[in-house]
Amino acid sequence: MYQGLAGRSTNEVLQLYSAHGQQQKLQRSSVVTQLHGAIKRLKQDLKSLRSFALELSKDFQRQSKTYLYQVLTAVQGIQLQNEAMQMFQIKAFDLEQSLQEVTERYEKEKQKRRALHNSLVELRGNIRVHCRIRPLLPFDTAAGHSVSQDRQRNSSEKVAYAADDETVLVKCSRPGHASINKTFQFERVYSPSESQDTVFVDVAPLLTSLLDGYNVCVMAYGQTGSGKTYTMLGPQLEENFAYSTEDASELGIIPRATQEVFRLISEKPPGSYWVEVSVVEVYNNEIFDLLAKDSCGKVFGVKRDVVTTREGKSDVPLLTYETVENASEFLHLVNKGLQLRVRHPTLVHAHSSRSHLVVTLTITTIVSGDNFGTSWEDEQTSQRLNKEVSCTFPQKMRENKSTSSSRASSPAQLEATEKMKQVKTRLQLVDLAGSECVGMSGVTGAALRETSFINRSLSALADVLGAIAEQRSHVPYRNSKLTHLLQDSVGGDAKLLVMLCISPDQKYLTESMQSLGFGTRARQVQRGQVKKKSFPVPSKAK
Repeated sequence: MYQGLAGRSTNEVLQLYSAHGQQQKLQRSSVVTQLHGAIKRLKQDLKSLRSFALELSKDFQRQSKTYLYQVLTAVQGIQLQNEAMQMFQIKAFDLEQSLQEVTERYEKEKQKRRALHNSLVELRGNIRVHCRIRPLLPFDTAAGHSVSQDRQRNSSEKVAYAADDETVLVKCSRPGHASINKTFQFERVYSPSESQDTVFVDVAPLLTSLLDGYNVCVMAYGQTGSGKTYTMLGPQLEENFAYSTEDASELGIIPRATQEVFRLISEKPPGSYWVEVSVVEVYNNEIFDLLAKDSCGKVFGVKRDVVTTREGKSDVPLLTYETVENASEFLHLVNKGLQLRVRHPTLVHAHSSRSHLVVTLTITTIVSGDNFGTSWEDEQTSQRLNKEVSCTFPQKMRENKSTSSSRASSPAQLEATEKMKQVKTRLQLVDLAGSECVGMSGVTGAALRETSFINRSLSALADVLGAIAEQRSHVPYRNSKLTHLLQDSVGGDAKLLVMLCISPDQKYLTESMQSLGFGTRARQVQRGQVKKKSFPVPSKAK
């Protein structure tokens, strides 16, 4: 601009300066105007922001008060709930303690009542009856069973339950009729979930009585496939029908009872007991000795007969008795006998037992005949002679009595040996063949004949119990080889436990009701107090 002033007049220069100043003034005025507008807008925005901030602050205060009130209310509610919960917990604890006390008192009273009931059973000679309900099994729903339409319609429906440990509840229903619940009372009832261990716990006390001088009999009764053989023996191997000993928890009453007997014997003086075993089956009303051996030593079933001795006791002449020294030897012999037991498949059970199995343990106790042992020295002599005689007893004495007497080399020993007395007690373990309905089992031919004999022998057993219950002068023991064989046990010479086994399935309702009816009648039988074998009591020196 200054370069363009050269050569111009003073007035022109002044005019140019004046025009330039005005232009700058206009520019500054425009900028100031813009700044004023911006400032004015900023003031308005600030005012609006201040107003919004005030509103926001007021709203925040209001909401804070509201939320604080809600929080305080919730805290108070929680405190009240905590107090109520604490009160509830205190009351629940008090109720739990009261319930525990009542339960303990109930259990004590229940045990007292059971003890009194058992004492009453002992005095009356009543038959103890326990009932075991098996679980539903796969073959209950298997197709091909020859059952009636009514039974098939309600197949695999549970109708029998353990209401408690002494009561069986059965739901009875017929088409067109209202369902009726029937209850049966027994000394003990086992639900399907209870184990073999639980069952044996209630059997074990009877075995103590065995060494106290009482005969004992445990008998399993029920329809085919109701679990009798499993309860008495345990699970069986398919290939030879022997029972498996691999799983101890699955063992039945027979092997467990033998183990317990030998355990009890081990607590007694050595040489004072020995045990013999016999295994018998009653098949088609004939008695077979399952431990008899041929000339080659091979075990095979030999027909035997049962007779009544002069003392009125039943006896099987020539029956094989094998001496066993432990439970393993016993199990070996029983398994041998089981391989000869007659079985036949039916529609109800693929391995149905067609005979009654009777396993007998005879325990011989050697005692003094006339209370010898009047002094300490005599007592020691008696114990020594006891051992000497027992060492000859099961093998030598039974084979040749003269051999044992020849061992008493002096007159004193001869006299003491003559004073020795044998007291025998028996444990009979019976697995009865199952009662059958021909329409259910579908048997024909030889199997049908077997069924006829089975049902007739079980009917004879019911007739015997009925005659004893009614105190008839004549009890028909000889109507069946089974009842004749079990005459002593059933007639009151043994503590008798009947283990009822029933199926819970609807299609077996008729058979289960028959078994429960048998058990109800059996436990009402009063045979008089069971006789105890007398043991001489040694007198002690004063």
